Parts: sequence; C-alpha cells; structure tokens
Amino acid sequence: MERPALGVVQSSAMGTVKTIGILTSGGDAPGMNAAVRAATMVALSFGIRVLGIRRGYRGLLEEQFVELTGANVDEIFRDGGTMLHSTRCLEFHSVEARDRARGVLREHGIGGLIVIGGNGSLAGALALSDPQEGGELAPSVIGIPASIDNDIGLTGMSIGVDTAMNTIVEACDKISDTANAHDRTFIVEVMGRHCGYLAMTAGIASGADLVLFPEAGRPPGEIVESAVKAVLGKQDASGQVGSTLIIKAEGVEIPTDELKSRLDARLDEELGVKANTIETRVTVLGHVVRGGRPSAFDRLLGARLANVAVRALLAGATRKMAAWMPPVELPEEVAERSDFDPYCWLVDLPATLAETETLLRGDSPLARWRASAIDDLEDVFSI
Repeated sequence: MERPALGVVQSSAMGTVKTIGILTSGGDAPGMNAAVRAATMVALSFGIRVLGIRRGYRGLLEEQFVELTGANVDEIFRDGGTMLHSTRCLEFHSVEARDRARGVLREHGIGGLIVIGGNGSLAGALALSDPQEGGELAPSVIGIPASIDNDIGLTGMSIGVDTAMNTIVEACDKISDTANAHDRTFIVEVMGRHCGYLAMTAGIASGADLVLFPEAGRPPGEIVESAVKAVLGKQDASGQVGSTLIIKAEGVEIPTDELKSRLDARLDEELGVKANTIETRVTVLGHVVRGGRPSAFDRLLGARLANVAVRALLAGATRKMAAWMPPVELPEEVAERSDFDPYCWLVDLPATLAETETLLRGDSPLARWRASAIDDLEDVFSI
C-alpha cells in the first residue's frame, strides 16, 4: 500500500483536521508528558490547534479542556506522571456516555484524538471510534501505549517501562547493600498486575536469586519450595547462610506476607535452631515504581511514538496504535512500518487489544517465551 509523503500529510491536515485532542488515561507512566509535548509540537508545526483533555475520559465527558501551546508544554518532558492528569471512568463503558463524548468532540471541533494509556484506555478509544456505534460522529483515534507493566500487545515496549525497571533495580541495589551487611533474605514485591515483565527484567538486571512471576502458573507450595531452595543455596562451607534477594511480581498467586511466613516455617524445618539466625524481610515497592523523572529512553520513546501517531492521524488513519518494534511478525493488514521512524509501526487497534488479552492470560507465544526463559534461568540465578 502506498503511504502518504510529508507534503500529503500536511495538505490532509490543513484540509480536514483543524483541531486535535490529546488525553491520558488509566495508570500514569513516566514518559506520558514527553508524548503529550511531542504530539503538541508536531501538530502545531502543521498549524493544527491542540486541546488537552484533563482527567481522561471523565474529563472528556465533563468538557475539561485546556489549550496546549509550545509555552505550556515546553518543560513537561522532565516530569513523571501526566500534566493532563488521569482518572478511571467506569461510566465510559456505556453507549450513552460514549455518545455524549462524541457530541462533545464535535461541539469543540476536534477532528481527531490521541489517546495515551494502557489496555483499558485503548479499549475506550476503540469503542469511541466505532463507526457502527457512532456513525458519522465517530472520531478518528490513534493510540499510544503507556503502561509500566509492558502488558500491551503488538508493541515491544510501552512508555514508562524503562523508568519503572530502573527504579526497581536502583531500589534492589540499595536493599542488597543492607541484605549483604546482615546476611538477610529480602522479598521485594514489584508492580505488574497480571504481567511479570518488570519482575523478570529487573530480576536479571539486579542479580536476584529468584524471580517469581504470574506467567509461570506455579501453585503456592511450589513457590515456597523455590524460595527455600534459593535461600539454602546461599549457604557457605561453614553452614552460614548469606543474603538472598527474591523479586516477586504482585500478580503472583501467593500474598507476599504469606510467602514470608511459610518460608520462615520451612527454613525452621530445614535448619532448626539455625533458622532463627536467618532474618527475612519484605519490601513492597508499590507506587514508588510509577513515579520519578522519566529515563532518557522513555522520553525518546514517548516523543517518537507521538510523532508517528500525530502524522498518522493527520493523514487520515484511525483505530490504530503507534507501536515500538512489534515483538512478533505481523501481516500487512495488521501492521505497517512508519515512514517517519524505522523503529515505529502503526498496528491495528482491534488486533492489539486481542493480542493484549492473550498476553495477560499467558496464552501468547511471547508470554510463554518470557515464562520459559526465566524458568530456564532459575538454576543460574542461584549460582
């Protein structure tokens, strides 16, 4: 399929789209602001007016608009979170709410919408742009993947993942200092919901002795035994047990406090009185993982995806997502490489959401590969 050149994009934009909207939705991710800034600057370069929609889909329904200019987005790329704010909007699941949203977009002259967010946000974008449901009021929509969990299908990386991973590694490095000083075992819980990507990658990067992630599908008893094996594997010739670092994704079936209690009990069985000298500690990083200034990679990723997304929107594309190096081979009807960035693709939004569902279930080839790769490394971790 022949793709539009830059001049055609500009002509299309000037002829049909006069104003675009940008919203961030769902969980915040470092790098969202970089995407907002880049999308704004690219649109302005074509003479397109940009309206930011505050607080996601709820803000759309409540008409919370702010005009975005070069001046008010110039410095935001350094900041975590999102300057447009974000919130959940269960009301948007109804056709009536989406009809109202389409009417609001029409009233404000918004000819296209950029949605920056995760699975739920992209699902909202798909429903909002449904031509059968919305008819001629259905807006053109392009999504940009932003989720620290890296749980969105058909994109190799989502905005926020790199910063979150670096935050976890930095925390684990600091925890390891005190763990080594006192020969302690630390269980560090990280975010990720049903996706263990952060735990897996941070585990390798931080030199963890064991990584626990939901894709493995292990029952609690097996998880406990793996933890026991990891701790006992740190015994030296004198029987002294050294420090152990266990990274656990929050989506793993067994709660972290229960894992600690059962690990302590099993160590007592194995070591008797010596087990009393093994101190186990739990650190839940929680929302610390979401925050902080975005890494250089997340700033670049947000900017590059936004550049491709805006140019696609102005060229007449809709119901697509700007993706970073899809991790699987895709047919032409599902994905095409961007003419403006060789690392970015435009992928079909329905296909993206379908692949996301299989990824979260652990059924996709990518999810199975991630799980098997970390499982194969378990004995390596313990060396």
